[in-house]
Amino acid sequence: MSGSARVAFVSGAAQGIGLVIALRLADDGLDVAVNDIASKKGQLEEVVSQIKSKGRRAIAVPGDVSVEGEVRDIIDKVVADLGGLDVVRILCCASSAACSQLKLVANAGLLLVAPVQDMDAEEWDRVMAVNIRGTMLQYKYATKQMIKQGRGGRILGASSVAGKRGWGGLSAYSASKFAVRGLTQCLSLELSKHNITVNCYAPGIVMTQMAQDLGAGLARVGMPAEIPVGEPESVASIVSYLAKPEASFVTGQSISPNGGAVFD
Repeated sequence: MSGSARVAFVSGAAQGIGLVIALRLADDGLDVAVNDIASKKGQLEEVVSQIKSKGRRAIAVPGDVSVEGEVRDIIDKVVADLGGLDVVRILCCASSAACSQLKLVANAGLLLVAPVQDMDAEEWDRVMAVNIRGTMLQYKYATKQMIKQGRGGRILGASSVAGKRGWGGLSAYSASKFAVRGLTQCLSLELSKHNITVNCYAPGIVMTQMAQDLGAGLARVGMPAEIPVGEPESVASIVSYLAKPEASFVTGQSISPNGGAVFD
């Protein structure tokens, strides 16, 4: 890590967990670039204002992280405007057009609630394109930049308690979040020689709009949603620790704040 202020990139930062994480990293002394889809540019600018009020530098870099060219341009802009990249918190966000085509969407990537027998292949493909392909693209370009800098780094992906065990009605989402964990483990091995750690967090239900959407969706397909509900700050505190220099011995892990809903 450099001696100057470290730079964080937070995707999915217009609301919910991403917003809380962006503000927490600013409190920790990092300059922060925030990303979400273009339709949330106004919300991103408000997040930028909140970060600047804490005395940190901040920029908004809207774009669709499932599109490779946009991810490359976003990372390039973060580096050009803030001077580098040290911490990347990845959450996949879809375009408004894609969201409108699915039965249920939440800000933690795409969350489709449907039994397998009722699922269209196109819906499945879009969930995978956003949740795992989008994660891979952000991992790819963050990795290239951090290796180029030669000062190590922290990469943090977003899995889910649904990436720890299956849930009826969540097959596409669950499969994509299991895939995030596998990708995280592979990348952690590839990057250890560069002093870059790669971890992900796998939260249970957290009190955001996603929690409300998920409850409604599971009720629609006849699945109970009787699991504990936490607060975004419980996730932000984990990200805060994993982003710190002293977390250098933690890599390849999927840490799950879930209120005891699932045990590893």
